Amino acid sequence: MSTDILIVGTISPGTQAAVTAVVKGLEHAFNTKDPVALGEQFTEHASWTNAGGTRLDGRPAIVEFSGPAMKTFLRDSFARYDVAKMLEIAPEVIAVNVVQTRTDSAGNPVDGPQGATLYVITKEADSWRIAAGQNMAVA
Repeated sequence: MSTDILIVGTISPGTQAAVTAVVKGLEHAFNTKDPVALGEQFTEHASWTNAGGTRLDGRPAIVEFSGPAMKTFLRDSFARYDVAKMLEIAPEVIAVNVVQTRTDSAGNPVDGPQGATLYVITKEADSWRIAAGQNMAVA
């Protein structure tokens, strides 16, 4: 993972680590094909538009869509998610640009479309979660 993250605003090292952990949790869930763990990275009422352009509203919809997708067309897809930028929108609300690099199952980069993602990650009670996101394939 790159350590060259552009930080805009006053984001403490602890918050940076927590936000990065959400992104890495999402990466792990995707790579292990665990739709429940993937859904746990989102707030209950999150809005997420995936790389195919499908908007999913709420954690249950994200899990419901991800389960079959991970067993079919995403079955052999793996990726590394690297945080490129964090922008403090408000206290405990961080916009996060993520670069997604296609990999093999061992984590080695492979040819193919990459991804560019924007997440809005917010603190809820004791944990950080994705409240909104947009995922885009980049040729």
